[in-house]
Amino acid sequence: MDEMFDRLQALVDRYDELNELISDPEVIADTRRFMELSKEEADLRETVEAYRKYQKVTGQIDEDNEMLREKLDDDMTSMVKDELKDLEDQKEKLEEQIKVLLLPKDPNDDKNIVMEIHGAAGGDEASLFAADLFDMYSRYAEKQGWKVEIVDKNETEVGGFKEIVMLISGDKVYSKLKYENGAHRVQRVPVTESAGRLHTSTATVGVMPEAEDVDVDIDPKDIRTDVYRSSGAGGQHINKTSSAVRMTHLPTGIVVAMQDERSQQQNRAKAMKILRARVYNYYHEQEENAYDEKRKSAVGTGDRSERIRTYNYPQNRVTDHRIGLTLNKLDKIMNGDLDDIIDALILYDQTQKMEQLNG
Repeated sequence: MDEMFDRLQALVDRYDELNELISDPEVIADTRRFMELSKEEADLRETVEAYRKYQKVTGQIDEDNEMLREKLDDDMTSMVKDELKDLEDQKEKLEEQIKVLLLPKDPNDDKNIVMEIHGAAGGDEASLFAADLFDMYSRYAEKQGWKVEIVDKNETEVGGFKEIVMLISGDKVYSKLKYENGAHRVQRVPVTESAGRLHTSTATVGVMPEAEDVDVDIDPKDIRTDVYRSSGAGGQHINKTSSAVRMTHLPTGIVVAMQDERSQQQNRAKAMKILRARVYNYYHEQEENAYDEKRKSAVGTGDRSERIRTYNYPQNRVTDHRIGLTLNKLDKIMNGDLDDIIDALILYDQTQKMEQLNG
């Protein structure tokens, strides 16, 4: 515990120093430095406030214990003991909160994300389920005050998606949606099914932190760019110009094709954004020495057996298989009410990290 309090005091000292620095006119004039220091101050704020509250509570506990050593009347003794009980409860909760706040942070948690949803096993029904997942995440993002931008999509004739790629930006997006990485299974009677039989289909969700130039260094010489004419709707303008772009990152073999925008310049910018995220994700997972296994287990191949979550429509039930959580409110979850699932996954992750530290 002493080590923890030494660490907390060091954080408080740094927090106070940061507050002085971001009030300094010289720092304010240097926009980049001011932004960096402000972010560091904001990251420390919750921990410092919790620790200061903890100090206040422990100080009050010491005072109350001192009072009990004096000769008090029965009413006063009873009152002080009641207050002590409440303060001890507060102290315990604050200790747990502080332990969680001191857990190693995922450096990507503050980042925006690139999300890819693919219809996998199940044909048309899988593509329709991919569209339902897109709607679910879009509604969740709206409730969080985040912005959703569709980067690329490949629609099917029945109104679903073979693939849809979107950029979700806002406050700490990756910290909440990183757990969505994997194969999602749906059990329902498809609208395309005339006999009314229950079908099982899957869609895969890939979640990658959006990468900045500072996160991943991509040498322009390592990118092969091909331009070609866009296909599909858009009239004569699209057919006359080579506005579509295909970028290949030669060292990894990662390919991104973009033809959504009317101008080649816009398609290049979007393709680069996705390419940077995929390359960053590739190297980030390789660093953990488990790229192949992790990619297989996290994003999945779309097989029905490789699943992280099942959405059962007849029973209005959602089950997250990683933590054994079952909720009978599929209708609300598909409407974007994902907080119960995401909060449970975050808590499970924190508990696992705490056990590893204590072990």
